[in-house]
Amino acid sequence: MSDPFVDTMWATATKAAAGGGSFVPAAELSGLNSMSGAQVDALPYGAVKIDDRGTIQVYNRYESELGGIAPAHAIGKNFFTDIAPCTNNKVFRGCFTKGLEQGNADCLFSYTFTYKMKPTEVKVHLHRAGGVNWMLIAKK
Repeated sequence: MSDPFVDTMWATATKAAAGGGSFVPAAELSGLNSMSGAQVDALPYGAVKIDDRGTIQVYNRYESELGGIAPAHAIGKNFFTDIAPCTNNKVFRGCFTKGLEQGNADCLFSYTFTYKMKPTEVKVHLHRAGGVNWMLIAKK
């Protein structure tokens, strides 16, 4: 089912990513799926790999420090309902779901995290390639 708000958000976010405004270098973006755990941990931005249901598979050091949640606690939990319920909305989860529907996502948007932390402005790059979902997050 189509949602006009999500469709507009998706169009804007995919246009922003296509315009080259991402904080993630293209070489890193295309190499995410083949990076080792140590390489993902060393990234200078948050990197969260989730399955299509939102279950966290990888939760890197940057994201752990940003959210104050240990990777061991985050892995296996649902990102949208257990770890960051402030993202379980039309903006964040809506774009994620739209990427699943499209089978390919590359979208960039600004967001403010508010759950269990002072409001923190971030840039979010949702990327889906080869059936693998990444949420890449950097503080503004």
